[in-house]
Amino acid sequence: MRVAAYVSFVVLTCAWSVLSEARLEVPMTLVRNASEKGALCLDGSSPAYHLDRGFGAGASNWLLQFEVSFIFATNPRAPHQQFRRPKELPMWCSDSETKSCLERAGTRRGSTRYMSKYEVFSGILSNDASLNPDFYNWNRVKLRYCDGASFAGDAKFDNGTTILYFRGQKIWQAIISDLLPKGLSKAKKALLSGCSAGGLASFLHCDNFTSFLPQNASVKCLSDAGFFLDEKDIRLNHSMRAYFEDLISLQGVEKNLHENCTSSLYYPHLVGFSATLLKYSSFHHILVPPSADLHGRWNRCKLDPMACNPNQLNILQGFRKYMVTALKQFYAYSRRGGMFINSCFAHCQSESQDTWFAFDSPRLNNK
Repeated sequence: MRVAAYVSFVVLTCAWSVLSEARLEVPMTLVRNASEKGALCLDGSSPAYHLDRGFGAGASNWLLQFEVSFIFATNPRAPHQQFRRPKELPMWCSDSETKSCLERAGTRRGSTRYMSKYEVFSGILSNDASLNPDFYNWNRVKLRYCDGASFAGDAKFDNGTTILYFRGQKIWQAIISDLLPKGLSKAKKALLSGCSAGGLASFLHCDNFTSFLPQNASVKCLSDAGFFLDEKDIRLNHSMRAYFEDLISLQGVEKNLHENCTSSLYYPHLVGFSATLLKYSSFHHILVPPSADLHGRWNRCKLDPMACNPNQLNILQGFRKYMVTALKQFYAYSRRGGMFINSCFAHCQSESQDTWFAFDSPRLNNK
């Protein structure tokens, strides 16, 4: 297998720094004939992407970035703090009768009708060599996220009054088909990346991505903050396992998961977790579901690590230990894969310039 998965998982604190950059605004491209292919957003609108063409030595190289489901913004007056941007929805939607999916269908997370028609490309998508030295001249694509299941579902919900389309897998295939004649089919180097729900999408589609490209192409996949664990929460319940089971069942995801993985597990739904997928290829909702934080103590800890009490810090360290243990098997048996694990208290680092490439960014061997 010629795929290497890179994992970035972020948990603690890092300093604030911002580099000035000219805003690169890239127009939206709606996928052609999407309806005929069954590739539809939750509300039935056509899926979309943004493409900024490569140039020079990078003209034959491609970077595809799955859009982040939501991001945390850093407070410049308190670098250790983060806050979730207002009116952002969870990474996935797992039920059709209540707000989870219905509400999402009426927002930019479920419909291209509400999306910005221009997207600012920064961080890993920047075209500035001083800010993105490795990929600035590549063909850079942002895949807009509108299905609520990491581009993996294939189902339809219709109760007679409401119709929701769970067509993430077909959206993925339709976007790739649109990009192939634009030069992707002749790529020399290619990187599939994404953060959060997009990071999980990188895991899910990594092998499939290579099948569209030339045999001699150098292909890699990067999952930024997309390593989701099947770990018990603070009440010792498998809340995330139940959440993924609902998600996979509702959106028809199981048939699109890794066949070798699903056939070898007693609980095939576990393939939805990145930690399980690695064997074969945000702590708040995972470790602390809202029902376990009625007084908001963990929410304050999440927003400001300085507000965490000793017991909370011990629990977080235990969660970190579980993550490192889950990664060891991949590290031990992968010949070509790699990991970069730093201690920035930031969810998603690849698309934000201050965490992707800044004066005080974490470095490895001074690079």
